Amino acid sequence: MIEKWQMAIPELRPDFERRIYICTPPGYDTSDESYPVMYLFDGQNLFFDEDASFGTSWNLAEFVECNDPGCILVGIESSPFGNERLEEYSPFTHTTPELGHIFGVARTTMNWLLRTLKPAIDDAFRTISDRDHTYIGGSSMGGLISLYAITAYNEMFSRAVCLSPSLWVHPEKVRHMISSAKLAEHTRIYLDYGSEELPNHAATYHALLDSVQLFLNRSVDLTFRIEPYGDHSEASWAQRVPVFMRCLDLV
Repeated sequence: MIEKWQMAIPELRPDFERRIYICTPPGYDTSDESYPVMYLFDGQNLFFDEDASFGTSWNLAEFVECNDPGCILVGIESSPFGNERLEEYSPFTHTTPELGHIFGVARTTMNWLLRTLKPAIDDAFRTISDRDHTYIGGSSMGGLISLYAITAYNEMFSRAVCLSPSLWVHPEKVRHMISSAKLAEHTRIYLDYGSEELPNHAATYHALLDSVQLFLNRSVDLTFRIEPYGDHSEASWAQRVPVFMRCLDLV
């Protein structure tokens, strides 16, 4: 079952109520069991093609129905206004010739998620609310903020899905973010990139390899993949859903 809420993030844009998708596993309504929760960015692109920004979703609704990941999935819609999505998901302020100045406010986004959204989900649904049962994930800029979340807020999240993370935003700060993070034992990360998208940003390749090495140096339980023929699209990320679900022991 998928329930839709409308919520504003007052600290970011108080006049915009974004959709929050809450997908419970198939057995939720017929049991009294409590479940882990995975928070996912770009929620509009996760469940239904008709809601997706470019007409194609990850088809998570169908996946959950057929595979039962045994956790509640919470998708958070991103801002559709200008560069706001880039700012909401970026931990770093940066400037590019194409986009101009991007003021990174990922910290504000994460503080809202943890202080407002997570308590509301824990109150309304049967959740296991501790760190070991709280996960985070996303793709592209959503993959970057998920990488930020698992490192900067490691006391709150034990597992992360980082699909095609936008490491090009600031490679040096990404390296510092990982190397300086306080990472608890049994932190588990799924990190990937599509073979067809690696040439998109020159800085990505080396930042990706460095990130993998830094996580391995920190004894993180890391799954790293290059997706054959994978590109930077919802359709490609949809194909990776069964893979990351298995790697995180959710199916």
